[in-house]
Amino acid sequence: MVVERISRHADQVVIEARAASATAKCPGCGTPSARVHGSYRRSLADVAIDGVPMTIRLRVRRFVCREPDCLRGTFVEQIDGLTTPHSRYSPPLRGALTAIAVALAGRPGARLAAALGVCVGRDTLLALLRGVPEPDVGEVTVLGVDDFAFRKGRIYGTILVNMITRQPVDVLPDREAQTLATWLEAHPSVEVICRDRAGAYADGARAGAPDAIEVADRWHLWHNLCEAVQRTVVHHRACLPEPVADNDGAEEQEPSPAPPPESPAAIGVRERYTAIQEMLGKGMQRKVIASVLNLDPGTVARYADATDVEQLLLTRHRASKLDRFKDHLDARWNEGCTDATRLTEELRERGYRGTSRTVRRYLEPIRAGGTPAAHTPAPPKPRQVTGWMTRHPDNVSDSDKVRLKGVLARCPELDALAGLVNDFAKILCNRLGEQLPDWLDAAEAAPLPELHAFTTGLRRDLAAVTNGLTLPWNSGAVEGTVCKIKAIKRAMFGRAGFQLLRKRILVNA
Repeated sequence: MVVERISRHADQVVIEARAASATAKCPGCGTPSARVHGSYRRSLADVAIDGVPMTIRLRVRRFVCREPDCLRGTFVEQIDGLTTPHSRYSPPLRGALTAIAVALAGRPGARLAAALGVCVGRDTLLALLRGVPEPDVGEVTVLGVDDFAFRKGRIYGTILVNMITRQPVDVLPDREAQTLATWLEAHPSVEVICRDRAGAYADGARAGAPDAIEVADRWHLWHNLCEAVQRTVVHHRACLPEPVADNDGAEEQEPSPAPPPESPAAIGVRERYTAIQEMLGKGMQRKVIASVLNLDPGTVARYADATDVEQLLLTRHRASKLDRFKDHLDARWNEGCTDATRLTEELRERGYRGTSRTVRRYLEPIRAGGTPAAHTPAPPKPRQVTGWMTRHPDNVSDSDKVRLKGVLARCPELDALAGLVNDFAKILCNRLGEQLPDWLDAAEAAPLPELHAFTTGLRRDLAAVTNGLTLPWNSGAVEGTVCKIKAIKRAMFGRAGFQLLRKRILVNA
């Protein structure tokens, strides 16, 4: 190529050039030709220089093919590394725009390209994205399967990941068993399937790859156990408050004050729970109850599965910024310091970030009584106790260990539960799947009905669970891919269909 002229305009840099060779080869038959039929000027956009768009105006010639049998009568010369048939972009710019399209798709990609000095429409970027070839699947021996939401709670798809390369290999439009089975039948090389404990994926794996080894993910096993532990702790929440010592040193429970009147929301929960339980007692199906009461089916399921209404009324404790400073306030009041402003300043030196009004509200009943009431710490919430029992002991503070020890001493059932949780953690962390049947027998022998539902589910999928607690495979790479899908899906704002989303998932791995 011979550059004839370079000019700078207000909005672009223009390079005028022409081809240097005297002949060109026919793309149809490969015969060289020097007979020129005509010429015309072709414009190519190139990468910007210092943020200024650059245009190459290239004089190209049309040659006459000298081969009589060639179907092409004439052809246009192409310059290697600069032109391709029908393209308006140079190869470097086309590669850059394709990378932008893969990363950002249409509208966001067009905005980034404009900031880089290239004017391109969103439809052009989407066309470049659709033209990107999909990665070759090849032979997949270890497959990871998980679902993701197109619309949470309504429409779901399935992501398939090669667990050896950790790259997605396909995206399915639903999470039905037959869809997965059809894909597995078309890829008979799969030997191991890593999945969660969803029934549809279990059925699809058995139907499509009956000889494959199914592996239940360890994280989901531990998560399901934690849910069972929390339900058990909620059932025994009466054992959580600490006993209060009287003046003689004996421990006894303080007479509980009269309960405050219930809020309208709590009354509504009780009425709704009673209505749903009565309808269930009459044999009505949950879908019918949801239609009659105009409730979401998930709400009806939550009320139907609750052991009692108190479980539904149990709310998360909202900690106050003043909680960890109340002992200091009581001590300073006993020492004679009753000025709320001064006490607030002392607390702020200790790290308090609240207002003096909060301190005054706390001191009002103390001021009316004349002496500070004995500060009784709030009982731990079931969620806290569940965390103490299911976290690694190194991640539990010494004070929480003491409080957990007191809870277990007051409740034999929770003490037995803590031992079972500890044993299951050892099986999971050390991959001692051969010990699972003994653990299941011990768990089912314990008087813990909430835990029995968990053990029933494990026995239903015992082979996959045992493999998950024995083999090194897990679904971690699949969960990471699902997180990437969330970012891609949110960036697209729901404007694109399944095919474009699938392409972005596969090429963005």
